Amino acid sequence: MSDRVIYQNHGSNAVYGLGLIGAAIYYLMQATNFWMGVIGFLKAVVWPAFLVYEALKQLRS
Repeated sequence: MSDRVIYQNHGSNAVYGLGLIGAAIYYLMQATNFWMGVIGFLKAVVWPAFLVYEALKQLRS
């Protein structure tokens, strides 16, 4: 029986976590009322989608 070595890299989780915190702070600072803050937090959760969308939009031009 051969031993298998499994390498796992969790560095991307840290990058996503820091990005989530930074995006949440940015969007919450821009909020003018409670519901804009809620929407801002939801945007902060999906910030990678906005990043990829804008990058692809720039590449298309």
